[in-house]
Amino acid sequence: MLRLNSRDSGFEQAFKRLVADRRESETSVARDVSVILADVRNRGDQAVAELTSRFDAHDLGNDWTISAEVCREAFDELKPDLRAALELAAKRIRAFHEAQRPADRDDTDKHGVRMGARWLPVDAAGLYVPGGRAAYPSSMLMNAIPAKVAGVERLVVVTPTPKGQVNPLVLAAAHLAGVDEVWRIGGAQAIAALAYGTDRIDPVDVIVGPGNAWVAEAKRQLFGVVGIDMVAGPSEILLIADGKNDPEWTAADLLSQAEHDPAAQSILITDDPLFADTVADRIGVELAMLPTARVAAESWNTHGTIIEVASLDEAPALANALAAEHVQIATDDPEALFRQIRHAGSVFLGRMTPEAVGDYVAGPNHVLPTGRRARFSSGLSVLDFMKRTSFIQLDEAALKAIGPAAIELADAEGLTAHARSIEVRLGI
Repeated sequence: MLRLNSRDSGFEQAFKRLVADRRESETSVARDVSVILADVRNRGDQAVAELTSRFDAHDLGNDWTISAEVCREAFDELKPDLRAALELAAKRIRAFHEAQRPADRDDTDKHGVRMGARWLPVDAAGLYVPGGRAAYPSSMLMNAIPAKVAGVERLVVVTPTPKGQVNPLVLAAAHLAGVDEVWRIGGAQAIAALAYGTDRIDPVDVIVGPGNAWVAEAKRQLFGVVGIDMVAGPSEILLIADGKNDPEWTAADLLSQAEHDPAAQSILITDDPLFADTVADRIGVELAMLPTARVAAESWNTHGTIIEVASLDEAPALANALAAEHVQIATDDPEALFRQIRHAGSVFLGRMTPEAVGDYVAGPNHVLPTGRRARFSSGLSVLDFMKRTSFIQLDEAALKAIGPAAIELADAEGLTAHARSIEVRLGI
């Protein structure tokens, strides 16, 4: 675990190294993925079946899909409390994303030029869901519900079933979200099948959802063939906390992301040295209680960081440089710091708002930019499944009003055919 102090002479350089640290897979994965993508593009279903047998130890045979009936049965068989929790999550996620639907625009200006934009959903979207034991129904809801709210007519899920193993919670969430197709395939080969299409699987327009390094790299390489949500890396949490916080709560918050992945990163910024020491000690106690301790400990020991500052007034600048996926502000007046946060995937305000509640039931999407991408991108939303088409309409008077300026510009650019298409209408 790294300890930094903003008062130290070497702090600036040490912090720059922290900001520049890359915890994502290197280009060694790219070569393997490009081979898989080419194989699926050339051989289609045959390549998908062979790769599924090799990587998932599962013979697809005629068992390529999971039916809607099986998904419904998985939902019906949930314990009542778990079913109610899943339904509450879905209800809140849907309500939040329904408010994101953009409005069409249709205006006419003083020259009589009608212009505007119309929003329409993509025809088909693909959703990657990790399979087997390490599967998350919350991710199914967070990815599928915005697509359905956007109006996507065909929502296709691909999920690996290692050795034929199916996760019933994921299937239950698929039923609740209204998924249309579920295919028993995963890895880069599944992303390729969604992008290129095969004899069995029709292609989609957008691919979203979390996955391992091979899945992320496949999405990166296929961007342009299809749209993607983002190339996500290891999870991150930045906690800004004063000394009034409970060290037990703070340690638990930091480990909530560390347990995801050995490459995940948890960072604490505080102005109280004693609190920092107490949290560091408490981490060991919390780890001893976690079934996920091995992964969480590796993450904390390798990438965990505590930064001591003279004043929390320093925290927003540090947070903006880190541009973390999750930022928690646990102070008496979190709003004051929040107003200065410009780069963050999602922000959690106050001592009673742990990031974990956002992963499940708060409502905003938990699919967020990592690796400092919050500087230029946002979390998954309804807009990821929609596209905007602008339109323009002029009558003769409107063309007379603005057409001559267009002719001048076209001539200046040497595009005489552009100019002539306007001149012939104006009789010039």
